[in-house]
Amino acid sequence: MFTQVLDDTLVKTLVTEAATAPSMHNAQPWRFGYVRHSRTFTLSADLERTMPHADPTTRALHLGCGAALLNLRVAAGYVGHRTSTALLPDPLAPALLATVRLDAPHAPADEPLAGLHPAVRARHTSRFPFSERPVPQQLRAAFTEAAAREGAELAFLGAAHRETVLDLIVHAEGYNRMDEERDVEQRRWTHARSAPEPADGVPDDAFGPVKRGGAAPTRDFAGREAVPERAYADFERHPQLASLSTAGDGPVDWLRAGQALERVLLCATLEGVAASFATQPLEWPDLRWILRDPVSGTGHVQMILRLGYGPQGPHTPRRPVDEILTITP
Repeated sequence: MFTQVLDDTLVKTLVTEAATAPSMHNAQPWRFGYVRHSRTFTLSADLERTMPHADPTTRALHLGCGAALLNLRVAAGYVGHRTSTALLPDPLAPALLATVRLDAPHAPADEPLAGLHPAVRARHTSRFPFSERPVPQQLRAAFTEAAAREGAELAFLGAAHRETVLDLIVHAEGYNRMDEERDVEQRRWTHARSAPEPADGVPDDAFGPVKRGGAAPTRDFAGREAVPERAYADFERHPQLASLSTAGDGPVDWLRAGQALERVLLCATLEGVAASFATQPLEWPDLRWILRDPVSGTGHVQMILRLGYGPQGPHTPRRPVDEILTITP
């Protein structure tokens, strides 16, 4: 594979592609650094973008940053640079989440990872209805393998477990609607597409339609507000849900889960499979522990994914690269 010269222009391109990752409410809670002499990227948490009510432990923040880290690895591999990644490299600096050294001696090439590059900019969260067409078993197996490569377990929910999870999502959505502080927090991260120069959050044209019928889990980012001329639609009656789990439940596990999540999403995008998230019960500790399959489930559930065939969602805004990247000698 041809290796592109790593100048500042390419560094900015790599970080721009890393930052296309999903994050809770599209808060984009990351900052990148690049040190020229060591050819090393740093990824840090932007603690000004936390959500103390919906994400008090910063678990979701770590997942989003993990997804951005996976994108950085994909982008670097695509232009021919092998990477060596360290998670939480400094115990005295917990906001420093990872370092990625380029062209590290003896670093293994991950050609399947680099092959996901066409999906990096094409992947968007879809809050629109999917068809009832099932995701084939061979794709389900491929997505499961993708998660396993990053140290996580992806499991598609059987009918009985799916009904339990759907009930938990409904309960969590009700809790959210009754929680004034969470409602205020969510409204901070939503806006009209016509708002002047939005660089983060979820614009109203990405809310998707109001659910008129169907069982698919949706998060209504409009909250208690009405969006003029917003459409209504029927969603799928039998949503295809999968849980993403890790053996542990600390910051390193959350970063691994974020990388696994993004690897699955990129694989799905290449195969024409759309995706959205059902995070509501994950935000309530008394509901989260019930998400595991009572028969076969192990570990800690980090994400519930809805997968299927339907439109990819619209592009959501991203912060300018100069706002999230610092380059030093």
